[in-house]
This record gives sequence, C-alpha cells and structure tokens, in this order.
Amino acid sequence: MSTALITGASRGLGRALAAGLGRAGFDLVIDARDAAALDAGAGALRAAGATVTAVPGDVTDPAHRAALIAACAGRLDLLVNNAGTLGASPLPALADYPADELRAAFEANVIAPIALTQLALPLLRASGGAVLNITSDAAVEAYAGWGGYGAAKAALEQASNVLAAEELGVRVWWADPGDLRTDMHQLAFPGEDISDRPEPASVVPAFVRLVTERLPSGRYRAAHLAPVTS
Repeated sequence: MSTALITGASRGLGRALAAGLGRAGFDLVIDARDAAALDAGAGALRAAGATVTAVPGDVTDPAHRAALIAACAGRLDLLVNNAGTLGASPLPALADYPADELRAAFEANVIAPIALTQLALPLLRASGGAVLNITSDAAVEAYAGWGGYGAAKAALEQASNVLAAEELGVRVWWADPGDLRTDMHQLAFPGEDISDRPEPASVVPAFVRLVTERLPSGRYRAAHLAPVTS
C-alpha cells in the first residue's frame, strides 16, 4: 500500500483530498490543530474504508512535524502540504498589515511546509514519491488585500520550483485549487455569502489524476486537470 501524509485534513480541501486519496488506495496519515474535528474526520474516512492514522497538532511545531514523520512508520509516497492560514482577517492593505500576523502567515504557509518536507525527503527519495504543495492564484495575481497571504504563497511556489530542480527523483507539484467553499475562504469575505463557490470535493478528481498519473513536476491549476475520459 502507498502512504500519503496530508496536513490540515480535518475539514475543507484537506479532508476532501484525504477522502479521495483513501479511495485511490492510499493509507493515510492526517493532522489538524483541532483534535476533535480531526477525530471526526478520521472516523468518517475509516467508515469509508480507509486506513487512517490521525496525529493532532500544529505544523509550525517542530515536535509535531517529527511525530507526523514517525507516524508514517518508514514509508511515505506522497506529502500534501495543505495546512495553512489566511493571515489577518478582514484582509488588510499591506500598508496596514500587522507585522506579527505577517510573520505568523509566513511561518504557517512557508516555513512549516518546507521544514516538514525536509524531514520527509529521505522517505520520499526511497519510494520515488511526491510532494504536493497547495497554493493559490493569489501567489501570481495582485488582489487588493491579499498581499500577506499572496506573498507567502508566492514564496512557497518558488521554494517548490527550486525543490523540483534539486530533487529529480521526487515529483514536486504546486497546485492551485481555485476558489472553494471553505472556512478559510469565508474568513477572507466575512459576512458575505460564498455559496456560489464550488465544494472542495469538486476538485479532488483533478488532484487524484495529478498524483496517480505522476504528471511532471510543476505548477498546476485544478481547472486544467480534469480527468481524461474516453
């Protein structure tokens, strides 16, 4: 069996990806900061037939990152760096962005996934595995108010790009799921109705195609990855 480690998997895109990868035959190691939500998510995944190890904690904590790698028990085929933070909400202009909140956004969205990837690389090299970093169009487009989050995702994209050039035996993907109906997206638009955004499950087939077909390392958009049908 292949093993996938998915961070931020208690809700939203992370939980949907875990369900899709479980259906694709992966054993799952999942985490989230909210232990109760993680336990509920793990229960639903097990009820659907997946083998799941749930490790509650915060990916910005070095001890938690080490615990996640230990939970893989010597085998890892796919690391999905999905956990992250929007940063300050409501979204402030860069001129007003609190430095402490900007620093925290970079810690969660850049430093933590890079540090977890560093720990995972020995296992991924051994399996010829892959890293999937979840990014955003805010990394490449200039949206007012999105400077903190966008700058952090842009940094993650460039780190992914460099990692792909350095680790030729490991696939490295940075993929934009598009706007989705998630708690994080709601935080970006407090008080607004975001029910017109698609559910996270809608993009899972695109990501499963990326993983199972082992497409070349690079940047992808879920909208361009619809599974090929005959």
